[in-house]
Amino acid sequence: MRQIVLDTETTGLEPREGHRIIEIGCVEMIDRRLTGNNFHQYLQPDREIDAGAEEVHGISNAFLADKPRFAEAAERFVRYVEGAELIIHNAPFDVGFLDHELGRWRPDAPRIADLCEVTDTLVMARRLHPGQRNGLDALCKRYSVDNSHRERHGALLDAEILADVYLAMTGGQVALHLGGDAGDEPGQANRSQSRGRIDPNRPRLRVVKAREPECEAHAARLLAIQSSSPDGCVWLKDGCR
Repeated sequence: MRQIVLDTETTGLEPREGHRIIEIGCVEMIDRRLTGNNFHQYLQPDREIDAGAEEVHGISNAFLADKPRFAEAAERFVRYVEGAELIIHNAPFDVGFLDHELGRWRPDAPRIADLCEVTDTLVMARRLHPGQRNGLDALCKRYSVDNSHRERHGALLDAEILADVYLAMTGGQVALHLGGDAGDEPGQANRSQSRGRIDPNRPRLRVVKAREPECEAHAARLLAIQSSSPDGCVWLKDGCR
């Protein structure tokens, strides 16, 4: 299961008004584990960046003057994302810009929907937390994801933060509480824990099954324990398998 957490920064809000992508940041996860095989590219937009946009991300035209144009990075980007599931917060915004850039690059270029499955974490968050704030900063606070180093928006930084948020949103229980605080009265911890309710409309949790090499490694480890222990391996005894 290959997933790409993606974010972009742009010159403005609307590609139909000629605004362009100036930064793409992608973080790869395989079987819900970060691989470090990330994609990050600044892009020369051939137009001025809106003052409001620059205030958000801090990227200037002067900084981008020597950066490649989208057409120079397009083929590498397409190869990187093809066949993956894209995880994006407010996906229509980023996908709209990416489709616009792909169309400018080549008239017959594929659209993002042709290359990838897209999951919108904003839609997920609104379903899980209706009526609440569901921006990335609000989700970081809700799921205890550290974003203290996020002074301004940045595509790669925001993708890294969103990856942590997505794993927390879809990972079920993330902490094991065996009892209340020291000052709790008897039974108080159990009462406080029982107040939580699982949202019946939340996305189904993914089941990641062991692959054949992992099963083989596990079986070999059990046999090694069996041969080295005087009492054998408890997990290979009758009733334990």
